[in-house]
Amino acid sequence: MATFNAELDEEREAYRAGEPAAVEAHLAAVLDASVYPLGFPHEHRIAFRSATGDVLVEIHLPPEAIVPTARGYRYVKNRDETTVLPRPEKERKEIYASVLAQVALRTVHEVLTSDPDRIVNGVILNGHVRTVDRATGQEVSPCLVTLSASREQFGKLRLSQVDPAQCLRGLNALVSPNPYDLEPIRPIVEFDLSKYRLMDSMDVVAGLDSRPVLVKLTPTEFEHLIRQLFEAIGMEAWNTQASKDEGVDAVAVSKDPVFNGECIIQAKRYSKLVGVESVQALAGVVEHKRAAKGVLITTSWFGRASHDFARQHGRLQLIEGPELKYLIKEHLGKDVIPGPGPPKRRPSQ
Repeated sequence: MATFNAELDEEREAYRAGEPAAVEAHLAAVLDASVYPLGFPHEHRIAFRSATGDVLVEIHLPPEAIVPTARGYRYVKNRDETTVLPRPEKERKEIYASVLAQVALRTVHEVLTSDPDRIVNGVILNGHVRTVDRATGQEVSPCLVTLSASREQFGKLRLSQVDPAQCLRGLNALVSPNPYDLEPIRPIVEFDLSKYRLMDSMDVVAGLDSRPVLVKLTPTEFEHLIRQLFEAIGMEAWNTQASKDEGVDAVAVSKDPVFNGECIIQAKRYSKLVGVESVQALAGVVEHKRAAKGVLITTSWFGRASHDFARQHGRLQLIEGPELKYLIKEHLGKDVIPGPGPPKRRPSQ
């Protein structure tokens, strides 16, 4: 018992210190203990970023079949049989949309209320449903709900009084326009990339000569590397002239039917925090040039204010050092070392 208590105390201290593994284990236990009706999936993935206090939660939502096709039953005495009272399709769709909204709100609520030490500052949630693509017969997991909410923002809600679907709209959540038909949306943050973004840079490998250190590249070399990365991803990309770029380091064009247009790219070869003013400046360039999207890439990291501004703008994407490392490895086959990671956030007193 003494050993068990000592291990429990150790886990508690690790959680209070904001260590990702401890926070993720605690939140996983909370969601595992959550009770849902029969037929609801009970799967989730969790990633915590100690530098900002944001937690990314991916959950599986119930399929559309969870809504009964029958509204009720009627007994016909003269025939001695029971007939089904069908539920109108419009009603089934409305109920299903409400169920998805309730599950999303409940999950965020459980994460934040299970954190009395206030280690978590905000929750980013992606809700997927596991189903079969009727066109291909393959298993797919389209995202139907995605949202980002800070503790302060969510704490102002009186969940017992809200309409779930309207509440999601108030949180600026992205919801499938036709969830009953499983029409997918793009998550605010992709889970796998975000998981890499959570990893802190390892200073112990910074001196290894066998792996390129991005912050040691010249500005021109780094800008061309980013251009090559976007080409490898499948876009047409060009570097801009240094004297006439208006803050633009590269331009890329995608033929993706969902994202079809010009993408403005800025590359920051930094070893410290990239200030929110850089994100705001990129937003101005995107608006001025009427671009479809703006991407700000750095070898270091962004602060919470930058991430909040990018989410509110809607057409900005921020890529930090660890995610950039993953993308280069994935698309260019190069193992690189980005800049240093953010300093560890001190636990709440």
